[in-house]
Order: sequence, then structure tokens, then C-alpha cells
Amino acid sequence: MSAVLHNPLELPADLPVPVDDGGARHLAGMAWPDIALPATDGAAVNLSGAPGRTIVYAYPRTGRPGEALPAGWDAIPGARGCTPQSCGFRDHFAALKGLGVAQLYGLSTQERDDQREVAQRLHLPFGLLSDARLEIQRALRLPTFAVEGMTLLKRLTMVLDDGTITKVFYPVFPPDRSAADVIAWLQAGD
Repeated sequence: MSAVLHNPLELPADLPVPVDDGGARHLAGMAWPDIALPATDGAAVNLSGAPGRTIVYAYPRTGRPGEALPAGWDAIPGARGCTPQSCGFRDHFAALKGLGVAQLYGLSTQERDDQREVAQRLHLPFGLLSDARLEIQRALRLPTFAVEGMTLLKRLTMVLDDGTITKVFYPVFPPDRSAADVIAWLQAGD
């Protein structure tokens, strides 16, 4: 089978819609684990005691322009759309801050070098956290899927208040609307 190149900024119109498999139902009310993750700015970030409101959007993996997607990627419900999701949070960053969000992070199981590339390419004004060792995934039992030997996070967005998960958006679809959906929830007053 030949590799299919893609433009990570574009979402195909016929993407399969993910269904709520219950994989995130247990998260609301959980304390964020006392684990520091490497961030794209070189810092180690531990959100367990983070004051105020934090948004963490988890995504499977970002692609690079001109590189092939994993085989069958577009057929996996919820897999495609990490770059448009990140761009949505970038474009709504000021609005989120204006609505009281103290911190915003993306989270994936990719290595920090891959995350640095996308953070620089997309000019993200926030950090991406690497859970390449699956520490947060295991501690919170975050939903995953496997493709080509990689364990990837299913797309979800978590709202943390003072280190405790208070709201979970799951499944997230379409991914390019994720930030707007969070803003609508914040504007509705939780």
C-alpha cells in the first residue's frame, strides 16, 4: 500500500464521528496526579497543584506537512484533526484567558521533539506536554487506541480547577471546534 501524503490543516469532509465509549466517564472529580511532564519550552510541568483554571486538551498525534499518515488514519474515529484542534486553541487563546483560564496545555504521547516542531510551526502561545512514558495516561486511565505500534490518546479536553478535573469534553468532534466548545461552556457559566 502506498503512503498517502496530507495537509494537516485540512479535515476531510467524510471523517468518521467518534462515539462516547465511556472511556472518560470516571475523570470528573479526579485529582491530577503528582507527575511532572516535559513541556515544549523545556520546563517540567506538574499540574497537580496548579492554581486556578487549567485547560488540557489531549490529542493522538500531530502530523507534519508532506509526511505520510499512519495506515488507515482517516478511518479511525477521532484520530484526524490534531493540527486544526491546536490551531483552534491558538486562535482562541486570548478569549480563553479573558474567560479566566490561567493555563492551557496540549497533551499527547509524542516525544517532546515532535511537539516542539509543531509548537514552533503553528506558533502556539502555550505549551504542549509529552506523556511519552504514559505516566498520566496510566494514572488517570485516559482512553487510548493503538496504531502502528504507537499508543495514542483519544481526543478529549479536561478542565481543571486547582488541580482537580471538573469538566471533561469527550468525545471531541469536530476537532477544529474544540476550543469554541470550551469557550461556549465557559460563557454559559459552567
